[in-house]
Amino acid sequence: MNLPNKLTISRIILVPVFMLLIIPIPDWIVDSSFLSFAHSQLEDINYFIKNYGNYIAAMLFFVAASTDGLDGYIARKRKQVTNFGKFLDPIADKLLVTAALIALVERNDLSSWVAIIIIGREFIITGLRLVAASEGIVIAASKWGKIKTVTQIIAILAALVRGYLVEALHGIPIDKFLMLIAVVTTIYSAYDYIIKNAHVINQDK
Repeated sequence: MNLPNKLTISRIILVPVFMLLIIPIPDWIVDSSFLSFAHSQLEDINYFIKNYGNYIAAMLFFVAASTDGLDGYIARKRKQVTNFGKFLDPIADKLLVTAALIALVERNDLSSWVAIIIIGREFIITGLRLVAASEGIVIAASKWGKIKTVTQIIAILAALVRGYLVEALHGIPIDKFLMLIAVVTTIYSAYDYIIKNAHVINQDK
């Protein structure tokens, strides 16, 4: 297995680790009589997650997001582009962002509407790409698609370290503003893709 594919797989492996660091163990498990012998240990784990997990998860998310594009660059540079890499790379990207959004919704740190808009956009564009591919058309990543990705990563990082940011900025909810920007760019990037590739959907055989 070449280096680009290893980097892609490493992003996928980081997803469950990220989830474990950001979502506390449910109370019904902590308070379960079946696990009463480990009650104090489970509480300690939850204390760690609630107080430090966010920051470690934010670092992991940043590292994983930073490799987005690096694997593709190395693959092209070393001429190691494979069908396996083409298949796995977009999955790794979407898994990472989707996992973060769902985790933030579960913790009540993010509106489910935001998650639906961002995830829904990915379904729409993926569907468009599949239709285009069936016609032998390749839809390349657009400028707005790249801007969308950057704004989403920044907004998710801000949401993960929200407590620190709000305190540092004297109560200004900067994470909310950044997430709003991410939502707007997400919607516009979807509009941009659809308008520029409307002929793919409209053409009849």
